[in-house]
Amino acid sequence: MNLKYLLLSANLLAATRTIAQTKTDTVFFEDFNKPVIDRGYWNVEVTGHTVNDEQQAYVDSAATIYLIDGKAEGATNGALILKALYQPGFTSKEQRKYDFISGRINTRAKMQFTYGTASARMKMAAGAGLWPAFWALGNGKWPDCGEIDVMETVGDSSWVSHALHGPGYFGDTPLTKRVFFPAGIDVTQWHIYTVDWSPESLVFKVDGKVTYTVTRAMVEKYGRWAFDNKKFVILNFAIGGGYPGGVNKVTKPYHGLPQSTVDKIKAGQAKVVVDWVLITKNGN
Repeated sequence: MNLKYLLLSANLLAATRTIAQTKTDTVFFEDFNKPVIDRGYWNVEVTGHTVNDEQQAYVDSAATIYLIDGKAEGATNGALILKALYQPGFTSKEQRKYDFISGRINTRAKMQFTYGTASARMKMAAGAGLWPAFWALGNGKWPDCGEIDVMETVGDSSWVSHALHGPGYFGDTPLTKRVFFPAGIDVTQWHIYTVDWSPESLVFKVDGKVTYTVTRAMVEKYGRWAFDNKKFVILNFAIGGGYPGGVNKVTKPYHGLPQSTVDKIKAGQAKVVVDWVLITKNGN
């Protein structure tokens, strides 16, 4: 890692911590500094209907969702861990069988916001088919409710993607952008992923640098602008499925998930680490 990148990351981190601690425009700040996840802020999701042919079941378990003293991982305080585990034959309440379990949390009905800046400092394992995401979703029927994908990666550590989904632009949405890191930098290192959301645009950033801008006019070429309603935050760690499979073309042993990544999961090496999540208002 070069000195310029280290200085940039340090400056961004210091600036964001100052914002969270001193400005009155903070809507939500979570640095995971408690012994267990705060369910006053977060809902823990349990698998119901699996989408995108994802290969994991989401479970409410301290094995897949837990907090740590983040210093060993380079976090500023505590840190959230979302971990994927190999558990062949796991049976959900719906009597569907899975070979993997993982974690997903959201702030639905506990913290929702309209417009503002949403950021998270994260790092994650590399491995084809590992599919973590930081995103925001509206209430109601999808895709009419609107979806903002601040950060997704499907295991190629050299890039992340941003995307919007809504009526007329969902699934294989035209409103998406891959963002490639400079040489020597990848998703396994700490980065700050951000969206600045206003009534007329969504501006995505990685480590403070603008990486993708979508205007209302761009969206309305495809369908209704679905970004004037309240959204809640989601952090999840999916395994395999349609998006990874569409990129890596893997079909065996699992859709979008090669044996090399299965081995990484079995070895306990597949995890997402979240230092903090920050939501602030616009206009300050």
